[in-house]
Amino acid sequence: MKKKYNSKTSSAILIALTTILFLLSSCTEQETKLKIVDTILEDTSSYFYTDLTPYKNKNAKLPIGIFDSGTGGLTVFDAIVNFDKYNNNNHSSAQGGDSLRDFNEECFIYLADQANMPYGNYGAHNKDLLLKEHVLKDVQFLLDKKYYQSQNDLNYKTDKLPIKVLVIACNTATAYAKDDIEDFVKKANLDLKVIGVIGAGVRASLENINIDENVSVAVMATAGTVSSNGYVNEINKQLKSRNNSGTVSVFQQAGIGLAGAIDEATEFIDKSATSPRNNYKGPSDLDEMLNINKNLLSRYNFDWTNNNMLYEGTKDNPKNIQINSIDNYISYHVTTLLEQIRKNKNSAKLKSIILGCTHYPFYTEVFETKIEQLRNYKENERYIYKEILADQIDFIDPALFTAKELYQYLTLENLFAKNNINESEFFISVPNLTNNKIVMDDNGNFNYDYKYGRNENEIQEYVKRVPFSKNNIPLTVVERLSEKIPFTFSLIKNFNANNSKIANLKAEEKIN
Repeated sequence: MKKKYNSKTSSAILIALTTILFLLSSCTEQETKLKIVDTILEDTSSYFYTDLTPYKNKNAKLPIGIFDSGTGGLTVFDAIVNFDKYNNNNHSSAQGGDSLRDFNEECFIYLADQANMPYGNYGAHNKDLLLKEHVLKDVQFLLDKKYYQSQNDLNYKTDKLPIKVLVIACNTATAYAKDDIEDFVKKANLDLKVIGVIGAGVRASLENINIDENVSVAVMATAGTVSSNGYVNEINKQLKSRNNSGTVSVFQQAGIGLAGAIDEATEFIDKSATSPRNNYKGPSDLDEMLNINKNLLSRYNFDWTNNNMLYEGTKDNPKNIQINSIDNYISYHVTTLLEQIRKNKNSAKLKSIILGCTHYPFYTEVFETKIEQLRNYKENERYIYKEILADQIDFIDPALFTAKELYQYLTLENLFAKNNINESEFFISVPNLTNNKIVMDDNGNFNYDYKYGRNENEIQEYVKRVPFSKNNIPLTVVERLSEKIPFTFSLIKNFNANNSKIANLKAEEKIN
């Protein structure tokens, strides 16, 4: 029987605009060649030129490279380094694992392209090609040996190792640029495996759905991932391959502002603010495309204390409403998602939610709590959302299936190392202060209009990649990493304590 398939998207006007721009840019991409590819491969005078000699033969001793647009990808990193589903002696599948981390003898290099994030906003500004250029520069960094020890250094170091496998720990980068990365790898004649998170997330979401079952699946992701239809297309592909007879309705919710708030991008969150801000880019009652509906305030159930919501007027009659906490962003987007499903009278019950941005799993418990609040929410003694929710909602973190795919590849290619996971390294992008063309805001980050106003093919060093430290990771993020992903945090601390690449840092600058 032919598979039935539906897709619904929230934030309709904004996402429709982003999707149109995505499609228009896709039509012109074949005509627009990204210069960064030839620069990496041929321009020996450029910083981005990379000697690819190490890739002529597979080398199991090299580290595994992982990148994301920020610290959110550390949820994928953490799932990988804690993965235990196999017997380490013979790499066979083991029920419950063997109590030994499967990647304990691997080392990793992680890159957070923090300066250029959020990646999910580039599509809305018709900057898909610029995003792809950023992503290819991320790949170049991991393939190359160059890095800077600090933001103020004029000269780079060349003692970073290249990598043996590339993991894209970013949904937006996977959706927009995985094909471009693979085209680059092919053109460069590299024998390099590229693993993305979207296929893994879809496999996980469909695992508990019978082929004849009528269900709804939700994707919560960045605007860029939503507009690309990366998850929609992959769900469609996998449903077709398994000959589904049931109806699977897919609802997408663009979590605009959430990833940025988690990484403390000031256009989305500012804990020092006490009143509405001019540079705010998140949901508001004054924004028709990203609207806080004042008639739904009781359903959002925002926390209005401690400036977690900024507004003018009174709480009973607020105006110019701005979200100023991570939990409130989640409340807004989960409620908006369920409103979308509720209004679709033909949809089956929601059974799973794919957390399609690597930042989101840090707050899985908050997502779960909000769903349960809305399940039990009543107006005039009537449940508003209970009928559209399955008894058990599965929250899908694509990271675990990404770890499984990585392990299976290393097994197939006999690429397991005898390294030390404590030698893993962590880098982050920061604005390049020696580039006089960049435009900064008062917080030392790229100005929003500059960040999304740049053009592709203006090849320049916008950023420097430097080691993680207290100089570039906010204290609140450090505390979150310590609490949410303790083993990964221990590796970051070890990197700061023992790696020669940060020997220049003062003790108080190191993460400990």
